[in-house]
Amino acid sequence: MPVGNLAVRIWEEPLTLSLSSIQRSKSLHEQIYETLRSSILSGEIPAGSRLIETQLSEQLQVSRTPIREAIRQLQRETLVTTDASGNLRVAKVSAADAEQLYDCRIALEQLAIESACRHASPSQLRELEAIVTQAEQLAAQPQHHVQMLDLDYRFHRTIAESSGNGWLVFLLEQVFSQMTLLRTQTTRQNPSVLEIRVEHRQIYTAIAQQNPEAAIAAMREHLEASRQRVIEQLNWGRSSD
Repeated sequence: MPVGNLAVRIWEEPLTLSLSSIQRSKSLHEQIYETLRSSILSGEIPAGSRLIETQLSEQLQVSRTPIREAIRQLQRETLVTTDASGNLRVAKVSAADAEQLYDCRIALEQLAIESACRHASPSQLRELEAIVTQAEQLAAQPQHHVQMLDLDYRFHRTIAESSGNGWLVFLLEQVFSQMTLLRTQTTRQNPSVLEIRVEHRQIYTAIAQQNPEAAIAAMREHLEASRQRVIEQLNWGRSSD
């Protein structure tokens, strides 16, 4: 049974979850999984929110089985966790988690950008430049932080794809999901945490010039600066709770 517009009230505020198009080739639990995952990563369902299977079942008018399967898949991705009382909740990323995620990103993305300097195609370079330009145009408008998060993801994923290393793309994709959750968690409180205009332009320029040394240095500087902004915001949020 395909899922259309889903109006769900299992959080403090009513939330509308919708699929842009119904994939009839996909199972019901896959559709529910994709809807929940998208809403978690976009911040529509905030970190720490409780997910209740019975309420989801009643409000989506589906059995609990596909809901349970979808949630299990989200748990495998560590986007949903179980708290001390056994309740299902959208995961929160701690400062310690953030440190380790950035360590992984720095290691993997240095490898990706070095290969991208050698293998990026003209079309991939055009795509990177278009993403950078769009981010520069949106940067002065804090209300567009969700779009900025998407541009940030697309920029880094395109670099990974430009490396020509499919395994590297796969490994980074696992890290990107957790990073998106982390960035959503911090930018909702402080959009300026996501500073990508100048840093992305420098990275793109180095790739376009096929200068791996400059590209690696620019990527590392970008990720280290991002790490510092995110950790500071996480620590500030914890002290203000």
